[in-house]
Amino acid sequence: MLGGPANVTAAAHCMTRLRLTLVDVSLVDGEGVRAVPGVLGVIPDGDTYQVVLGPGVVEQLTTALRTMLRAPSAAEELAARGAGIRQARAARNATPLKAALRRVADVFVPLIPALIGCGVLAGLNGLLVNAGWLPGLTPALAAVAAAFMALIAVFVGYNTAKVFGGTPILGGAVAAVVVYPGVAKVTAFGVALAPGQGGVLGAMAAALLATRVERWCRGRVPAALDVLVTPTVTVLVAGLGTLYGLMYAAGVVSSAVGHGADWLLATTGPFAGLVLGGLFLPLVMLGLHQALIPIHTTLIQQEGYTVLLPLLAMAGAGQVGAAVAVYFRLREDSSIRTTIKSALPAGLLGVGEPLIYGVSLPLGRPFLTACVGGAAGGAFVGFFALLGDRVGATAIGPSGWALFPLLAGNRGLLPTAAIYAGGLLTGYAVGFLATWTTFSGASPRSARSTG
Repeated sequence: MLGGPANVTAAAHCMTRLRLTLVDVSLVDGEGVRAVPGVLGVIPDGDTYQVVLGPGVVEQLTTALRTMLRAPSAAEELAARGAGIRQARAARNATPLKAALRRVADVFVPLIPALIGCGVLAGLNGLLVNAGWLPGLTPALAAVAAAFMALIAVFVGYNTAKVFGGTPILGGAVAAVVVYPGVAKVTAFGVALAPGQGGVLGAMAAALLATRVERWCRGRVPAALDVLVTPTVTVLVAGLGTLYGLMYAAGVVSSAVGHGADWLLATTGPFAGLVLGGLFLPLVMLGLHQALIPIHTTLIQQEGYTVLLPLLAMAGAGQVGAAVAVYFRLREDSSIRTTIKSALPAGLLGVGEPLIYGVSLPLGRPFLTACVGGAAGGAFVGFFALLGDRVGATAIGPSGWALFPLLAGNRGLLPTAAIYAGGLLTGYAVGFLATWTTFSGASPRSARSTG
């Protein structure tokens, strides 16, 4: 179905998708892959072929495929045979915007596990402090939960240099300038700098500058002096550029992001929620949602939580509601009903891709009604933001019911959780009703085949 073992050069996975790098995508039997039990959808993307499988299963299958692809001689032969095809397809299919967003995602996605772990611990510590329990433990929990965020700029700098072709440790070294306490003694543009000014945006800019300086040096410094001169010049030039330009500029941008998010919800809450909740699924389909990752991280670093993620999470609620309506509409289609039953638990926990690619998008109309449900849930949460009740998340990654341990707000945990739960229920209900009233269920198999 995949064109034989020689056609597969690499296998990787995210939370729900198996990502196969192929020599020639045209050799794949797409209908045959879709017909395999457990496959929820397929997504051709240039020389990469993505198979939607769902959590758990995708890890097991990726491990098995990697075992088959470990022979070095085979990998070298496949790389040589596929190099020309991959370059031609990459030039044809990859847009500069998508390539840039993928790189931004590559910088921040590896940080998500630490953001989640520290976010959960911060929430737990907040509960203990408010309840007055374990006073001897809460300072230690606070330190463990906050340490990563205090130094996140270093990790961002390290990953940025790694992704953009520089030496990772040099990117981290220059980005460390952003959080170094001694920068308080430095004055730029007539204003004393503050440690952490510019946040992750400043760290990313610093590492990008370090990468450019390092590349410039590598092409001009004699090999005998490279190990000494290049790191020194990179850290010096990029470090001074960070202090006397990037930190100040990134600080202005970061402040604008924070104030902009606050203003948006305080003045246009329901409308902002409607737009964000309604358009997030299409953004995911286009890959443009990756541009929001540094914005979320900036808000978490500034305010302790991002107010945008709970609004965007409502898109998943609309998706769940739409899928349940399809399940009851298509009582005689056991294939789609089986797909929904297997993908629905993941959808409730915020992993929406199995439902998107296995149900709503192939059927067409349910994808649109899922967006309507997401818009309704976002408007619900945004309405309370307009009233001054802010709902935020202390980490990015989870959504749906999995986001509850990471919720934070300005009114306390219980009101925040109640508003978020109300948004989810609204998204479920509106997504279900919009799908039930507009989707007749006619010719579901033919509709699926177009997905």
